[in-house]
Amino acid sequence: MHFDLVVHNGTVLTVNPAFDTIEDGIVCIRDGKIENLFPHQDDSPLPEAREFLDAKGGIIMPGLVNTHTHLPMTLFRGLADDLPLDVWLNEHIFPAEGKYINPENVRLGAELGRAEMLLAGTTTVCDGYFLEDEVAAAVLASGMRAILGQGVIDFPAPGVPDPSRNVEAAVAFVKKWHDVSPLISPSVFCHSPYTCSEETLKKAKRAASSLDVLFQIHVAETQNESTQIPSQNRESPFAYLNRIGLLDQNTLLVHAVWADDHDVELIAGSGAKISHNPESNMKLASGIAPVSLFLDSDITVGLGTDGCASNNNLDLFQELDTVAKLHKVSTLNPTVMDARTVLQMGTIDGARAIGLQKVTGSLEPGKQADLIILDTRKPHLVPLYNPVSQIVYAASGADVKDVIVSGKIIVHNREVLSLDVENIIEEVASLAKVIGAD
Repeated sequence: MHFDLVVHNGTVLTVNPAFDTIEDGIVCIRDGKIENLFPHQDDSPLPEAREFLDAKGGIIMPGLVNTHTHLPMTLFRGLADDLPLDVWLNEHIFPAEGKYINPENVRLGAELGRAEMLLAGTTTVCDGYFLEDEVAAAVLASGMRAILGQGVIDFPAPGVPDPSRNVEAAVAFVKKWHDVSPLISPSVFCHSPYTCSEETLKKAKRAASSLDVLFQIHVAETQNESTQIPSQNRESPFAYLNRIGLLDQNTLLVHAVWADDHDVELIAGSGAKISHNPESNMKLASGIAPVSLFLDSDITVGLGTDGCASNNNLDLFQELDTVAKLHKVSTLNPTVMDARTVLQMGTIDGARAIGLQKVTGSLEPGKQADLIILDTRKPHLVPLYNPVSQIVYAASGADVKDVIVSGKIIVHNREVLSLDVENIIEEVASLAKVIGAD
């Protein structure tokens, strides 16, 4: 029996329901899927395969799942820092987007973002932005797995100058990218309850439901959002979204920082999922989401980086470390957000949050072969007593050596095989001179 690819000579961290770890493990891949995983017995020969990948004693684990970002915003990394969210967004980011976001630049920013994510071990991304056709083309060319949402907002936006056609544009995007590739799943992304009217929100959610795709929305990111939403009842953003029919199992709530016990109950009852973006929330001083309460209520929580304009990187390993420590110090409890829980948030729970848990997020027979190899022969990763703790508290995206998506090697020895990274960097640097001089 010949396999397409056999990955061997590493500690396999499956993140399966039993959280099995296989010392000196072997992963056998055929037709893009994991066919078998098992320990290497003594000096027995490796299974026959067309290609072999030696992990060289490193960690073989599921690729990370980034549940929220805006890839083209890599172009605005560091453009406006140390500002409140409303000032940052309204006085800097929205104007920059209005002037510099066009199809060519969106494609360029997405190419930079996909290179950064792949080199940091992210194999699946959930993105939401404008001109998402360009993002989809860039991501597809990279070989990544992605949920991609066309942005909906009640203002003139890049690619949709007439706001009355915002949902129509999102529907057209979903229909265009449906079944183009098993790696790409289209989605509808409403910016927020305060930038979209009730009518727009309902219309967009109805469209997403009829098309059976994920509905994404920023919600309760700041403390004063309840005063901004178009509701006369002074209800919480979650109560508002629930009342108008937006909360269900196919809704991804991004940020969800300001949620009280009643909100948690509403979310849990609806089956909606949450994307937690701790570093962005910290940087914009938005607050600390009650993630422990979410988890105690069996709400699925995945991790996201948010866009580079508010983070300022796409390194999900850094988010793992941050989320564990942030919630320990905020609750004064060192036992909350343990390493295993956090790693699940960055892998299988992230996949669950965006509806891909049957496809990716763990290493199990029958699932897509989306995996990464960490080089553990580095001073900051030695000694290695507990691979899960090492990943969460010591590793970084720079430790990722190899990346495989759907059985295909995308990054090998830290070289992105599907991209000319140096050329992308040069193009972005050239554009940044224009943006920075404005």
